[in-house]
Amino acid sequence: MTGTSAAEDEGRSQLPMARVGILGGTFNPPHIAHLVCAQEARHQLGLDRVLLMPVSVPPHKELPDDPGPARRLEMCDLVAAEEDWLDVCRLEVERGGVSYTVETLRELAAGSPDEYVLILGADVARGLPGWREPGEILRLAQVAVAARHGTQAADVRMTLDALGKPRDEIVFFDMPRLDLSSSDIRARVAAGRPIRHLVPPSILGYIEREGLYRVGGLARR
Repeated sequence: MTGTSAAEDEGRSQLPMARVGILGGTFNPPHIAHLVCAQEARHQLGLDRVLLMPVSVPPHKELPDDPGPARRLEMCDLVAAEEDWLDVCRLEVERGGVSYTVETLRELAAGSPDEYVLILGADVARGLPGWREPGEILRLAQVAVAARHGTQAADVRMTLDALGKPRDEIVFFDMPRLDLSSSDIRARVAAGRPIRHLVPPSILGYIEREGLYRVGGLARR
């Protein structure tokens, strides 16, 4: 491994630091609950921008009806183009293979002085202790959990406290209850049911144009 030069280090230190949220996922496909989560995290946590981070290959679950990382990345690009505070990070897709959050955060931190905030749903956050190098994840980024106050937040806090990290490295934000998932969208498409208003118009058009998630194939035309 080669180190950076003094000039490179000085250049990085002079860059303005932003507070950047990272919302990772398969985005198969992206839907309105993803956007509401990103919006609420930005507003409640004072984020300058939010990055959608589509995985290449998720390490902890199967990826059914996958049209491929390139198409999932294209859908994220369409969504991000509609908001000036929303961007797409292509790092995991371009790196290929199984996507580990700790590796992604290391690459981001090495190339930018920004402060990173890892945005997780409550169910996902409960599984964080089982991720690769969870303590290092908390060193590289603040973890922000979309959890309603009360029992749900307390349950997540108890799970993450087992990592032995300072409590201010984990924050919570509230999100309207939206019982919607990508698997719901795929199932509705396969059944010939409408998904209008459940996904952004650009995603609806993309799914129809590419023939995604139809019965009998990922992209049957």
